Parts: sequence; C-alpha cells; structure tokens
Amino acid sequence: MLPKVNFYILSSQSEQGRHNFACKLAEKAFRLGFKCTILVDNLEQAERLDRLLWTFRANSFVPHVIVQNELPSTNNAVIISTQQALEGWQHTLINLSTKLPGSIEQSKQIFELLDNDEAQKQSGRERYRQYQTLGININTHKI
Repeated sequence: MLPKVNFYILSSQSEQGRHNFACKLAEKAFRLGFKCTILVDNLEQAERLDRLLWTFRANSFVPHVIVQNELPSTNNAVIISTQQALEGWQHTLINLSTKLPGSIEQSKQIFELLDNDEAQKQSGRERYRQYQTLGININTHKI
C-alpha cells in the first residue's frame, strides 16, 4: 500500500522554521504511539535537530536518538537519521532532506517540509514529481 504524502509549504524562509515544524509533527506522532523517523541530509543538521527537540517547547518531551545504520537501544523514541528509515521506524517519515526517502512503500505517512527558499522549493518540486510518477496521491498545505 502506498503512503499518504503531505507537502507543507511554510511561509518562512529558514531552516529553523522547518525544524520547529518537524519537532511538532514528531511530538504528535510520538504521542499517538507511531514509530517516527526524521530524515536529514547530514550529521550537522541531525545535531541541530537533536538540540531543538529538547528545547522547542517548554513543556514538551520527545525522546529521540540520532542513528545511522544500527537499531536504537529503545523502542520508544523518534529517530533522526541521515540514511533511510530503519525497519520498524517507517510509520511516520518526516523528510527534511533534499532527496526522496528510500523504502517509501514501508511508510504509512510521509511529511515533506519546504520553506520559501528557492533551492528548497526546487528540490521539493523534484520529489513531488517523483511521488507522482510512483502513483502516490499528494496533499499540499500552505502554512
């Protein structure tokens, strides 16, 4: 079964805005009991997101871990990865990377977060076309 794909186009033009929105989505997925992976392009982005997940909201707690290829030591955490989502953590996929996630057929829902940066929008358009080619129905939301 193909995943539900939602593109969120934020009015801001900052990585910080996309990361904050990703934190809110990850928190919601965690509270609903869904296994969640946040994909990023590099370790530097992963570390920034790691710090932000501790501080993005005063009363929030989202257990999370940065992983590469190994399974996390806990079943109760959001994964931040520069690779594809690990087996078992594909239910909710939040894509902050510039590429199409791998193994998307294993995900139930994919969130693509874009801002008003032209490079971001261009890579988002490419992923949008790739999802369409795969026959996936896409919803777009302007925030």
